[in-house]
Amino acid sequence: MKFKTEIFEQFDKKWALLTAGRKDDFNMMTISWGGMGTLWNRPVATVYVRTSRYTHDFMDKEDYFTVSFYPEEYRKILGVLGSKSGRDIDKIRDSGLTAIEARESVTFREADITLLCKKLYKQQMDIKAIPEYIARENYAEAAIHDMYIGEVIDIIIKEETR
Repeated sequence: MKFKTEIFEQFDKKWALLTAGRKDDFNMMTISWGGMGTLWNRPVATVYVRTSRYTHDFMDKEDYFTVSFYPEEYRKILGVLGSKSGRDIDKIRDSGLTAIEARESVTFREADITLLCKKLYKQQMDIKAIPEYIARENYAEAAIHDMYIGEVIDIIIKEETR
């Protein structure tokens, strides 16, 4: 598996779409917090999901999830997918994205790159362990995040992107 990127820009600047579930029942949300690296001698992706998010339910019940990255032209769509809940709108219809199976999960035909991940670990972030100024900035009026670590079992690269 090969994937070259500007590691500190991939999530924060380019954003990503986190998807969990099966093609007949899934949800996705835009994320800008995440990381990639090595843990337990495995390539991993780490993502963070607020406990209040609809996608959180899917992350908890599923063993697999995808993290997909898109060309700049999809930035507006990603903005909507990160600000609206799948509880309230039909995200797939409203986004115009084309859902496709990615083995045990879902990605989208429009994605340049998709990381297919097998969930290895979940832990709720401990607000007491976060520096007070960061906790105040991020959790004063919002739910805490759960951290999910997934083993990257496949990298799906769109043919035109190769």
